Amino acid sequence: MRRMFAPLIAVPALGAALYGAAIAWLWFRQEQLLFEPAPLPSDQPLFTDPDVREFMVDVPGARLSVAQLKLPDPRGVVFYLHGNSGNLRKWFVGLDAFRELNFDVVMMDYRGYGKSTGRIESEAQLRSDVRAVWNEVATQYEGRRIVVSGQSLGTALAAGLSAELCEAGWPPDLTLLISAYSSMRALADEHYPWVPSRVLRYPLATADMLAKIKGPVMLVHGDRDELIGHHHSEALRKVLPQCQLLLVEGAGHGDVHEHPSFRQGIASALIGLAGLAAAPVSYAPSGGSPTAAVS
Repeated sequence: MRRMFAPLIAVPALGAALYGAAIAWLWFRQEQLLFEPAPLPSDQPLFTDPDVREFMVDVPGARLSVAQLKLPDPRGVVFYLHGNSGNLRKWFVGLDAFRELNFDVVMMDYRGYGKSTGRIESEAQLRSDVRAVWNEVATQYEGRRIVVSGQSLGTALAAGLSAELCEAGWPPDLTLLISAYSSMRALADEHYPWVPSRVLRYPLATADMLAKIKGPVMLVHGDRDELIGHHHSEALRKVLPQCQLLLVEGAGHGDVHEHPSFRQGIASALIGLAGLAAAPVSYAPSGGSPTAAVS
C-alpha cells in the first residue's frame, strides 16, 4: 500500500520543491530580470557633438558615466533617468529639440551600463547613485528651470529624486514621467502573478514618491503600451489629481517618443516653463524633433 501511494505523494512534493527553487532563484537573481545593461569599453567615446560633455561621478564601489548637453547660457536642465536596457548611446538622443529650447540635458548610466562600473545591488543604492549625480551638477542650475524626468524604469527614480528635492526645499519646476508604473510590485503582480510580492527586492513605489512631490507633474503614456499599461499612469493621477496626463494615441512602450503628439507635449511643457508660450513651434510629421523659434 505504501508503494502504491508513494508516487502520489512524490508529485506534489516535487512540485513544491521546484516552486521553492524558482522563488529562491528570483530572490537572488532578480537583477538579471529587471536590468538589461549594455556595457561599453571604458575608452570608447560616447558622442562627438562639441556641446556634449562626458564625465564620471565617483560613488562607493563604482564610477558612473554621465553625459551632459552643455549650452552656453541655458534656461534650465532636464535631468533624465533612462529605462532598464542599453546605455547612454541608446537614450541620449534627440538633442536638437533641447538645443532649440535652450535646455541642457543630463543623463547617467546606472551601474554596469555603458562605461559605468560596478553592479546594481539594491534600490537604496540606485537612489543614492541618482542623488550623487544630481549633486554633481546641481550648482550649475541654481536660479534656472529644473525638470526631473524618467522613462520606464527611471520613473520611480525620478519621482524619488523630486520628492527628495521637495523635502530639501528645492522643488523641481516639473517632474516628467514617461511610461510610468505605479510600483514595481504592482507591475510584477500583473506579469508574474504566481510570485509572492515579498520576493521582490526592488519595490520601486512610484506612487508613494509621487504623493510627496510639491509642484507640477506631467505623465505621458502610450495608449497601446503592453509592457506597462496606461492604467498605471491613470492610477498615479489618482494619487496626485492635479497632475497632467497625456495619452499618446497609437504608441506602445518602446516607440512613444516617435509620435508627434509626444514631441509636441514635451516641447510645449518646456516652452511653458521657459516663459516662451508665444514662440511658434513646428513638429516633424514622423521621426523628427520639434523645433521652436526662440531667442
